[in-house]
Amino acid sequence: MAEWFSNLELLSKIYWLTAIIGSIVFSVVMIMAFTGGDADDIDADVEAGFQFISFKNLVGFFTIFGWSGIACIDAGLSTPATIIISTICGLLMMVIMAALFYFISKLSDSGTLNYKNALDAVGEVYLTIGADRSKMGKVSISVQGSMRELDALTDSLTPLKTGTIIKVLDVTSNGILIVDQTRKPIEASTVQNEPLLSNNTQKKISN
Repeated sequence: MAEWFSNLELLSKIYWLTAIIGSIVFSVVMIMAFTGGDADDIDADVEAGFQFISFKNLVGFFTIFGWSGIACIDAGLSTPATIIISTICGLLMMVIMAALFYFISKLSDSGTLNYKNALDAVGEVYLTIGADRSKMGKVSISVQGSMRELDALTDSLTPLKTGTIIKVLDVTSNGILIVDQTRKPIEASTVQNEPLLSNNTQKKISN
């Protein structure tokens, strides 16, 4: 291995070192990013939005830069062509990675619960709520397209027991719902009325 490396030209050595080191660091960074080990870095990316220059993107650049350069050398391309092509490939990799983490952050944002979306929603008491905010309970309510069990309080002078139909009146700053008893909304009837028979038709049926 050492003999093979020592026989390479200087440009080939540079590309091989870049490719190998970049691949190792790239693998570690990606594993940490998608397993939560790099949570602070991901949070920074989410807050910054679309971020072209970052540590992860630079690692991706050097990884693809190295391997594309090796491919160009093996294809017999000239040194200027090899450098230009490998640089373009590395920049494209940076764009792809920046876009990838940008869309991941957007998906994360869309899945975050916004308690204000629960205002005026109708649900059902899951765990009894104490009267006059004396005891916190839970309600089962549909928010952002899915059923959730959320903490709730009430200003009602009587407890809201399990199974009581409630409506969300307000949301506190720390995400606790303020609810009160209400009626279950009446769903539109799906029964179709039969068309009235004309007088002539009724006479024929009676005859």
